[in-house]
Amino acid sequence: MAGMGKRMRPHTLTTPKPLIKVAGKSIVHWLVSDIAKVCGEPIDEIGFVVGNVGIEIENELLSIADSVGAQGKIFYQDIALGTGHAILCARECLKGNVIVAFADTLFRSNFNLDKAKDGVIWVHKVSNPSSFGVVKFDQNNVITDFIEKPETFVSDLAIIGIYYFKSGETLALELQFLVDHDILEKGEYQLTNAMENMKNKGMQFVPGAVDEWLDCGNFTATVFTNQRVLANNTEKFNANKTHYNPTVTIIEPCFIGENVSLNHCTIGPFASIGNNTEMDHCTISNSIIQETCMLSHFNCHDSMIGNHVCINGQNLPSREYSIGDFSFIG
Repeated sequence: MAGMGKRMRPHTLTTPKPLIKVAGKSIVHWLVSDIAKVCGEPIDEIGFVVGNVGIEIENELLSIADSVGAQGKIFYQDIALGTGHAILCARECLKGNVIVAFADTLFRSNFNLDKAKDGVIWVHKVSNPSSFGVVKFDQNNVITDFIEKPETFVSDLAIIGIYYFKSGETLALELQFLVDHDILEKGEYQLTNAMENMKNKGMQFVPGAVDEWLDCGNFTATVFTNQRVLANNTEKFNANKTHYNPTVTIIEPCFIGENVSLNHCTIGPFASIGNNTEMDHCTISNSIIQETCMLSHFNCHDSMIGNHVCINGQNLPSREYSIGDFSFIG
């Protein structure tokens, strides 16, 4: 999670993309929780590979690890040299059974991890495979090829960015081999190159299917992810009835955080309202409003509003908005 999140700006100018919240919890927190469910046994250790995010965010990451009973560790990728290099930054965690995950993707699955396999690569069927890395596999369900953004159709099973390796030590050796021999692809050390070497040495990788793959690469995709998280957890996200008053209509499912004040508002469906936010005469649907905002006479849909945003929307049309942290409008 050391990338700059350029496609998510302005929201990532002040908050790293994996720590942006959907349905009241950060993307990386949802991801850690989902991975813990498929592991089938306790996670011992979680290494977070980051850029320069500051001590407050590092402490938040360590608390996420603690929430699933794991020891958290912080590692730094100071120069963006690719996925393989990023994983190698956390080399001390590459021991025994290892799961590698890119922290801007969520998934929903009943998949049970088979730890006896040499490796598992989570995949999902997509309509535009030329935009993704894809896999091919044989009649025994063993992956035969990794193809990065194929120009002609070879497979529609896209790699979603979550991997299992039976031997973290072997993964570390193959990644180090790329660095030692300066094996680059488009100027970066790629995980797929290491996996290709492992496959050629006889290791067998199998696909792990997911029911739903949720991308958080840009604000539109993140708003959709918020919608799907709320829809998949309707019982959990029945909005707290203490926020109701006679002037407020809440259309489930919604997430409403702590210490939220609502007056003359219609909220939902698929709206997430962050902690300590005050809203007056607002209509919000299919949108994320982050924490500590003050909104009045503001109507939006399919939108994402950052933290500490103040809006007087009397002269604003009802439409889609993407507004970064610490903005003042009106």
